Amino acid sequence: MEHEQIERINELARKKKTIGLTQQEAEEQAQLRAQYLREFRANMEATLSRVRVEQEDGSYKPLIKKEKLN
Repeated sequence: MEHEQIERINELARKKKTIGLTQQEAEEQAQLRAQYLREFRANMEATLSRVRVEQEDGSYKPLIKKEKLN
């Protein structure tokens, strides 16, 4: 996510706290936040995919993603 987009998220958050947002601004804020979360989660998954856990025998195994509980 570009720096300008993060600044816009912060700008909209400040405006929401002070004077409120128009419907269009609220929709823009929701879209920007959703995009930010998608990119954050993708980056976190990429980071965690490189993590290795040392086993008792000295070998290393990758983390295993657990299934979602419903």
